[in-house]
Amino acid sequence: EVALRNADLIYDVCIVQGNAYVPGHQEIEIGLVKLYRVTGDERYLELAKHLLDIRSDQKDDAYSQAHLPVTQQREAVGHAVRANYMYSAMADVAALTDDPAYLQAVDAIWENVAGRKLSITGGVGASHRGEAYGKNYELPNHPYNETCAAIANVYWNHRMFLLHGDSKYVDVLERSLYNGVMSGLSLDGTLFFYPNTLRHDGVSGFNQGVNGRSPWFNCSCCPSNLSRFVPSVAGYAYAVRDGEVFVNLFMNGEANLQTGNGALTLVQRSRYPWEGKIEMEVMNDAATEAKIHVRIPGWALERPVPSDLFTYADEQAAEPSMQLNGKSVQMDLSNGYVTLERTWNKGDVIQLELPMVARKVIAMDSVAEKRGLVAIQYGPLVYCAEEIDNSRDVLEASIGTSSVFGARYEPGMLGGVIVLEGEGLTLVPYYAWANRGAGKMNVWFRRPELDNFQGQTYP
Repeated sequence: EVALRNADLIYDVCIVQGNAYVPGHQEIEIGLVKLYRVTGDERYLELAKHLLDIRSDQKDDAYSQAHLPVTQQREAVGHAVRANYMYSAMADVAALTDDPAYLQAVDAIWENVAGRKLSITGGVGASHRGEAYGKNYELPNHPYNETCAAIANVYWNHRMFLLHGDSKYVDVLERSLYNGVMSGLSLDGTLFFYPNTLRHDGVSGFNQGVNGRSPWFNCSCCPSNLSRFVPSVAGYAYAVRDGEVFVNLFMNGEANLQTGNGALTLVQRSRYPWEGKIEMEVMNDAATEAKIHVRIPGWALERPVPSDLFTYADEQAAEPSMQLNGKSVQMDLSNGYVTLERTWNKGDVIQLELPMVARKVIAMDSVAEKRGLVAIQYGPLVYCAEEIDNSRDVLEASIGTSSVFGARYEPGMLGGVIVLEGEGLTLVPYYAWANRGAGKMNVWFRRPELDNFQGQTYP
């Protein structure tokens, strides 16, 4: 009732009275779309689109994404949190109105981010100037990458998946979730990062003046945003469309899904992201006809991101495989999914196995600050070296392209993690860094075999 009264007031002021107020910090548009979905009242969708449409040609306001009408925008600019909230709303409007101008704009902006402005952790908004998207390929080793921007990146990519049904959006969502979002929250849930750097000298107060994690900030949007976001994570695991089920994320749990042909109950069991074996068992009593689309992550298909921004520098050790009731399934992919269509009975089991090994990731040459550098990834997780685990200086450490990293599970370390060891280095998941005090940390390491490595600077 409170939400409806507020929305009705804003509708009266902006639509009925005709006041052209442009929201300075976008997000109300998302709320209005949700209100429309719940109530069916088209005024709220009209208002959401209106607040986007009146963002006009104010040349000096790229910071607030008001430099061009939204349907003419093609590049992610300005304050990254505001931007991603706005792009989320644009995806909503495109889906609900079939407006081709909105669709063309939001698709182009997404391609710009995925191909030019996405950190390896799924973080966005690399520029400290205005907590903003920088220039194309401006991906420094000390990015800003606000936690709220990573959360908003999850929102946006989820909506892009709902709009297009392509798993590449879930690939970015998962990367942001496991790395860019989770890094913002300490393991005990009491300390936070506002920005999320990829390289720390162990002494500077990079976190809003604090060296390490902080319990609060003068502007505490990130802690409160995390408290809202974390309980919603399970909602990203599955999607349903008529008689189709999309399995997007891998996590233990039971899902009761209502398809166009009846209920389908799936129980998922796995130790993902530590192990690549995922089992999905059908548990509903009544037989149900449905298509189940199982996502095969891009990181398991030689594409760490859905562009050429980052690539692997080593060879794939194995390929994903799948079985249905113990029989091998042909891995024919459409939009990143293997589709299983049948009448599902209680006890049917889908088994997916993904290759979980340490992989070396490099950036394209256009990313100047990443030339001559390499990062390590294990499954969907980006890894880092912390001072506490290493006797050598992690900021000066190098990793050769031919080096091999072994993986072992350490149940008593950082809440239970896979630790990687190689090249005289011990690596832990990036999301878990700074949970044992402040110290040096590094994600991108020198590649000593490259000729241009000696001349590279590391700001």
